[in-house]
Amino acid sequence: MTRLLLADDHRMLRDSMRRSLEEHGLDVVGEAGDGQEAVRLAQLLRPDVVLMDVSMPVLDGVEATRQLHLLLPDAQVVMLTMHADGDVMARAIQAGAVGYLVKDCSIDDVVAAVRLAASGDSVLSPGLASSMLADMDKAGRGGEDGHSSPISPREEEVLQLVADGMSLPEVAAALFISVKTVKNHLASIYSKLDARDRTQAVLRGVRMGIIRLG
Repeated sequence: MTRLLLADDHRMLRDSMRRSLEEHGLDVVGEAGDGQEAVRLAQLLRPDVVLMDVSMPVLDGVEATRQLHLLLPDAQVVMLTMHADGDVMARAIQAGAVGYLVKDCSIDDVVAAVRLAASGDSVLSPGLASSMLADMDKAGRGGEDGHSSPISPREEEVLQLVADGMSLPEVAAALFISVKTVKNHLASIYSKLDARDRTQAVLRGVRMGIIRLG
């Protein structure tokens, strides 16, 4: 059973969410009312996933995520936000968060996001991925100039086309290779970037400055 820590400064929201999440079979091991408490409780309780509000007193969710990522790299953080703020999302990615949910999403969306995060997958609310990645790119959050890429030039081409929104058959057609070859390149990319899916690979590619988004 997935062990979950809730971090939100609104107690009524935490109470409601805890009941709903437990009804869906998740084990809520603790609750924090601010970012500093979230870091302390996470070290004590060792949750699989922390559902982290962005705006909290004492220590905000992004800074709390940064500290957690350093102290407990195996704990996956899914952020909660009231608005689709691209700058906040970009900073949270840099801090180590693996997911983002807007607070008007359904409890089913939250449950699915927590379970995906627990399994190591990236989680993005519908419609947020492209805007978030574009904001990251515009903000210049890629790797340092001259940084050598861990993937081959052909793999960079494949990843760039995937980031541009192409399907696997479209990537294959654009590069005059087979779909099977595209899949093989993606498998190699996932391995080299330590990514479990396309979203993670693209996020890490943008973060490292390997690819850009137009």
